Amino acid sequence: MYYSHRQVVLHALTTALSLSAQREGQRLHREDVYMPITPMFHVLAWGIPFIAVLLGLRIVLPGRYVPQALLELKRDEKVTFSHCVPTILQMLLQAADQSHDLSGWKVVIGGSALAPALCKAAVERGMDVFAGYGMSETGPIVALAQIPPGVKPASAEEDIRRRCATGRPVPLVDLRVVGPDMQDLPRDGSSQGEIVLRAPHLTQGYFKKPEASEELWAGGYLHTQDVAVVAADGTVQIVDRIKDVIKTGGEWVSSIEVEGLIAEVAGVLEAAVIGVPDEKWGERPMAFVVAKPGAAPDPEVIRTHLMRYVASNRISKYAVPEAARIVQVAEIPKTSVGKINKKLLREQAA
Repeated sequence: MYYSHRQVVLHALTTALSLSAQREGQRLHREDVYMPITPMFHVLAWGIPFIAVLLGLRIVLPGRYVPQALLELKRDEKVTFSHCVPTILQMLLQAADQSHDLSGWKVVIGGSALAPALCKAAVERGMDVFAGYGMSETGPIVALAQIPPGVKPASAEEDIRRRCATGRPVPLVDLRVVGPDMQDLPRDGSSQGEIVLRAPHLTQGYFKKPEASEELWAGGYLHTQDVAVVAADGTVQIVDRIKDVIKTGGEWVSSIEVEGLIAEVAGVLEAAVIGVPDEKWGERPMAFVVAKPGAAPDPEVIRTHLMRYVASNRISKYAVPEAARIVQVAEIPKTSVGKINKKLLREQAA
């Protein structure tokens, strides 16, 4: 993929406008001290360093992402704004004892879904975490989960839900959730479709790959391959990647949602869920679970926890893996930018 200088500038301006418009919370301003915790090779750290330079912020470049070193930099340099993938946030929270003051640290979480359990743990330490959404093909930021000024969440659970949402599009982004016929789906919070986009800073295509570029921009919109729903207030929530949705028992199961629910179980540090072939159901979910130090979550305990959400109609019974398909592992493989490598997990499961 490739970008023009104009597109890079427009992305910096639109994202800066969205981040700076908030009066309080989930915002970036000239008194912030900025420390990126996302690799520069990943769409230039999500394009935020351009914004930091534009606003004249003090910038702290951390080098290698060693949790203890990052925490020391946060303390010594009085860092107030960062961004990272969920894996790094998890590492920071694990490394931070009670002597580390994390309060007031605004952190945008992207690259993969922000699990409610991880978000809650960060908020309880005083961190102002919220999700951002985009892809390498989109510049990347096209949406942010900022809580609108004047909106006070009704409960702590509602606050976490808003922070973990995909959010609302930033200025100049035309974000639609559509069906196979490219028609907009109802804003009812349940109708699932693909996110398609138009904006002046999206990639024009893949370099020297005309067929892939045509497929990316079919119908005049950039196709993200992300399945999402839209609430009545316009908030977007990604359900899954098209390739990661588990098709089982005649239903579509969101691997992201099941991962988040498993992460709520005591003793679970991290979870990844994939679909594996099944002769009867087509596919069945399989969960890989990393335990917290000294813990060993029982598969039946995890199943019992998930069945509570089946009883409340939050998830389908087909979303609950059999005990034999809940596997404890030492670690979950990640890509070079910290995302769960589900392609490798599928190969290992096969």
